[in-house]
Amino acid sequence: MKLLKDILYKVNIEAVSGNTAININEIHFDSRNVSLDDIFVAIPGAVVDGFKYISKAVDAGAVAIVCEKMPEQLINGVTYVRVEDAHKALAIMASNYYNNPSQDLKLVGVTGTNGKTTVSSLLYQLFKKAGFKVGLLSTVKIMVDDITYKATHTTPDSITINSYLRMMSDVGVEFCFMEVSSHGIHQKRAEGLHFTGGIFTNITHDHLDYHKTFAEYRDVKKSFFDHLPKSAFALTNVDDKNGNVMLQNTVAKKYSYALKSHADFAAKILENQFNGLLLKINGAEVWTKLIGSFNAYNLLAIYGTAKLLGLEELEILKLISELESVSGRFQCMISQTEITAIVDYAHTPDALKNVLQTINDIRTGNEEVITVVGCGGDRDGAKRPIMANIASMLSTKAIFTSDNPRTEDPEEIIKAMEIGVQPQNFKKILSITDRKQAIKTACQMAGKNDIILIAGKGHETYQEVNGVRKDFDDFKIVQELLNQLNK
Repeated sequence: MKLLKDILYKVNIEAVSGNTAININEIHFDSRNVSLDDIFVAIPGAVVDGFKYISKAVDAGAVAIVCEKMPEQLINGVTYVRVEDAHKALAIMASNYYNNPSQDLKLVGVTGTNGKTTVSSLLYQLFKKAGFKVGLLSTVKIMVDDITYKATHTTPDSITINSYLRMMSDVGVEFCFMEVSSHGIHQKRAEGLHFTGGIFTNITHDHLDYHKTFAEYRDVKKSFFDHLPKSAFALTNVDDKNGNVMLQNTVAKKYSYALKSHADFAAKILENQFNGLLLKINGAEVWTKLIGSFNAYNLLAIYGTAKLLGLEELEILKLISELESVSGRFQCMISQTEITAIVDYAHTPDALKNVLQTINDIRTGNEEVITVVGCGGDRDGAKRPIMANIASMLSTKAIFTSDNPRTEDPEEIIKAMEIGVQPQNFKKILSITDRKQAIKTACQMAGKNDIILIAGKGHETYQEVNGVRKDFDDFKIVQELLNQLNK
């Protein structure tokens, strides 16, 4: 139990009806979870407006309501608090409720279109190898030191974030690395958190179904750095044309990394092969098991962050050489018939282009590159023809298929992709709606030394069709199919 007035500390309150010196059991923003002595925060949403569920929350036992407008009828014995921004209020209240756990550890946020999961996950891996207790909040999973929890969102809701941070603090975690998505920033899920540092990876076309314009998407990312404290560091990729934009208004200490520009942390790719990268970072050579120029950027961000967090250079280089690739991020296998299969989460035009360019940079030119790719339903439709054009241009063959169609007709999604294919590339494409059949066809088409790229779903172990998730793991399926062909 906690006093309501303590939970409301630092919340921008416009009006109060009732007593704030009351005990609160738990905070909820879903009325279905409310029980006796809880507080209900009515969050306005594009689909569901929490304001409509205030009476239901009161009936369930809520003794306090936080909302952006007062209900017409106020119930005796219930405290009503009107706030300017319910999303922001919820985040600050969640931090207060859990005794501000982000202040107990060094929390580093990673934002950008691509690379968030890889950078945050590899930082977790590196600091674990260095002997620290570490936390991770990522798309793939949540780690409280050695204990794994399932992740449901790139950036969880603010109650979930703070509950995990409290668990981390309670077991002595020193560092936590957290993906910070544009949705999470826009919905104020990270408000009230104390960040030791922020990392910007890159920004390209994505989530324009939500943000509407690229400028809005960019500015939402930038707002994360705008709110970093003076005590924090802000590390940006200055090879990205928006890298310096991110730091325009930050009061945090500014640092940069790059492969092509002058930067605080600079690297050069010496060798790029399917079994790894040889890099020269700030003058020192290091061999890493990760592949591709996009991973050179990721490793440079990791190197810079580790230095800024106090690790010694030689130790960082040694640990970088030991890092293993993240599940579903350029995850590679070679069959007995010497076919290389790569599974990658590339679900944006830039990510798909980076992966295919990496493959084409490494291959000798004699191998076929067969790409299996789809686009998610109920998401940004503008990127579908762009991704199809990239796949057909940079592959020998491209098979368009289903990703997670969700509530859309998968065949209509594929038709929207096909529009982007240039006439000279028509002969290179196939369209197979069933994803498993598409992967099987790619395996049957491939010969010795050929390369199959399966893009879009990466670490996901499901496919979502009409609200139903069925088991589907690209890596397991391609492994099984290639093994069957070996027999």
